[in-house]
Amino acid sequence: MSFNQIAWLPLCAGVTGVGLVLSFLLMRRRGVVAGLRAAAWSLLPVAAFLTGALPTLWQIGTAIIGFLTGLVFNPVVWSGVAVTGLAVLLFLVSGFLRGRRLRAAASSTSPVSSAPSAPAVAAAGPGGRDGAATAATQPLPKRKVAPAPASGPAAARPAAKPAADDDFSDIEDILKRRGIG
Repeated sequence: MSFNQIAWLPLCAGVTGVGLVLSFLLMRRRGVVAGLRAAAWSLLPVAAFLTGALPTLWQIGTAIIGFLTGLVFNPVVWSGVAVTGLAVLLFLVSGFLRGRRLRAAASSTSPVSSAPSAPAVAAAGPGGRDGAATAATQPLPKRKVAPAPASGPAAARPAAKPAADDDFSDIEDILKRRGIG
């Protein structure tokens, strides 16, 4: 149905009339404030007709409906949704497998003892629990990474930083070289 096939004035007047009757009933049941708010909403169809906004609103509505029908019935969109779901599934599975691999590596490199560690016993508190729950929340040990092989002369490589060097001392060095404080 096109815009010109609709009798807009009787339609807007009818919707406004029904809205005003309902707002009167609402005012009697819930109070003046609720009734006045409903009356204000019910006057909007006539206001849209009188201002000439109906053709624009009609075009906006048909554009939204066209977009939604194109979205819902488009196989390209649904294949994109399926591929996105597959990517999310792969991320979840890879995270689970990586966590299993890290836990297995941590358990194989650390010596296993039957007695809980001192921090686990201290964290167990007076309840006397075995500390397994607190030991499970301990961070995993960091892996040592072998340095990359040198690809150029030794003079081209930067010197290794001392172990105690941190970012704040780097900032201090830069500021001192620039003559600042």
